[in-house]
Amino acid sequence: MQQKSMLAAGMAAAAVMTFAGMALAQSPDPESQSFIKTAIQGNISEIDVGKLAQKKGKNPAVKQYGAMLVKDHSAANSKAKKAAKSVKITPPTGSSMGEKATYLKLKVLSGDSFDNSFAKAMVSDHESDIKEYQKEAQKADAVGAYAKESLPTLQKHLQAAQKLEQQLEQKAGSK
Repeated sequence: MQQKSMLAAGMAAAAVMTFAGMALAQSPDPESQSFIKTAIQGNISEIDVGKLAQKKGKNPAVKQYGAMLVKDHSAANSKAKKAAKSVKITPPTGSSMGEKATYLKLKVLSGDSFDNSFAKAMVSDHESDIKEYQKEAQKADAVGAYAKESLPTLQKHLQAAQKLEQQLEQKAGSK
């Protein structure tokens, strides 16, 4: 009789451990949740700044870069929203306060001043984003998969921003 009750207790403990393990496996990673929220805000910001560059850019290359941002970050944001749902996050609908501040700084500029500040901001922003995406890409969840899939596009944006910044500096130096 004592063996049966010990066996039953052991089975009950194993069942509790199994369910506890499943609950832990199903609960979203808080770091992934934070990352995807920030990523969506970043995509929204890039879309807004890209539209601003298309409108205010003096140099045609700035306008083209802005168009690329709008196109690529709109596509990325659709994927990011799906990843957000998988980790039980309601996708944000706007950019962060810091990103809004950057937008407002750029909005008051015009001509070469806008173009140069925009290019510098895009280099800095994409360098920072790539570091965060590389870290998140190591995770084996939907957010990690999104980050890993997004890295080539972010690296393309960084290279294009660096090239744009160099072109604008050369143009300014030749005046």
